Amino acid sequence: MRIRVVLQAGAIVLAASMPAMADGDAAAGLKVFNKCKACHDAVGDKNKVGPNLSGVHGRTAGTLESYGSKYSKAMKEAGAAGLVWDDANLTEYLRAPRAKVPGGKMAFAGLKKDEDLANIIAYLKADPKPE
Repeated sequence: MRIRVVLQAGAIVLAASMPAMADGDAAAGLKVFNKCKACHDAVGDKNKVGPNLSGVHGRTAGTLESYGSKYSKAMKEAGAAGLVWDDANLTEYLRAPRAKVPGGKMAFAGLKKDEDLANIIAYLKADPKPE
């Protein structure tokens, strides 16, 4: 019992001293975003094959007016059901888009590395603006 308490306390101290994965590096996220650039813009307000991602963090899925009718039925329904692009939902979606929103049209297979996910979310949260 005593050993378990000591181990649990040690695990808590270790976890508290590690940076949170959600605290990614926005500059590194820009490099990860290169995988997305063919279909998405995150700096301006231009829609491409996919909607622009400027200001996506905190947005309800499937609701960007300028992309409107181009959203899949599945994405619109996900938004209507309450899907908001927060850290957790972006992580799940960017890891496996078709698993998070079955029937969506994003063809990207997903990011597998936790570090890449944290970094790209940090980049999107930074809401980059054109220079």
